[in-house]
Amino acid sequence: MRLSFSIAAEPDATALAALHTEVSQNLTDHYGRGPWTAVTREKGVLFGMRHSTVLVARRGTRIVGTLHLATKKPCAVDVSYFTPVKTALYLTHMAVTPALQRQGIGQRLLEQATKHARAFSANAIRLDAFDAEAGAGGFYAKSGYREVGHTTYRKAPLIYYELLL
Repeated sequence: MRLSFSIAAEPDATALAALHTEVSQNLTDHYGRGPWTAVTREKGVLFGMRHSTVLVARRGTRIVGTLHLATKKPCAVDVSYFTPVKTALYLTHMAVTPALQRQGIGQRLLEQATKHARAFSANAIRLDAFDAEAGAGGFYAKSGYREVGHTTYRKAPLIYYELLL
């Protein structure tokens, strides 16, 4: 599958909100309501673009995957679980359109995130995943991320992962 990768721009906000909502609905349909159940609004996407780098994967002109890389730690992350490093980036909001999952798009997005992090001179990429059947922990582990701990945040069980660069 031919994909192109870029940093999202303001005109992408509507498509990104739709992608996140589609992924959330798919998880809810398969696993029931949970912390993944949400509707993403364009306003929220635009806020994310101002506070992180939003990478997108496109198939033609259609956005089929995305993730955010931020320098600011998300509220759910407790840094005491992670390896001390000078500069870490936090990976959040990863999504791949459900019809195209398990076709390598997520893996290629993570590769792009790693390239971006290295260009930023980051020493690590950190993230959390739901510690539930709907979570993507196994995907991150297969992608080279190391599990570093478990916690609960707002009643949601989480697994922390990191990739040292």
